[in-house]
Amino acid sequence: MKAEDSRYMWVMVFFDLPVGTKDQRRSATRFRKALKDDGFLMLQFSVYARVCRGQDAVNKHVGRVRANLPAKGSVRTLQITDKQYGRMELMLGLAPKTERLGAKQLVLL
Repeated sequence: MKAEDSRYMWVMVFFDLPVGTKDQRRSATRFRKALKDDGFLMLQFSVYARVCRGQDAVNKHVGRVRANLPAKGSVRTLQITDKQYGRMELMLGLAPKTERLGAKQLVLL
């Protein structure tokens, strides 16, 4: 196995989906559920992320995102290294009681 094949990567999914009608809400809910079922974590309401081991895994999960695209709206993916993801900074103003600053994230695979 090559060294770059075992490199941890993060796939981030950003989306803006219409929710004006019942069918649109249902479609958006199905898309979010598909992301969660595929191991994505919600970072913000329309931002999900998943860690992958190597580019092949990234390609597989991006393909699954593509397979579950809703008919309307926009979806974007971004691939970043684990080191870049680790430099993310969470900044909160008056945070709701459900969100808090935590310790460094630990990922177990």
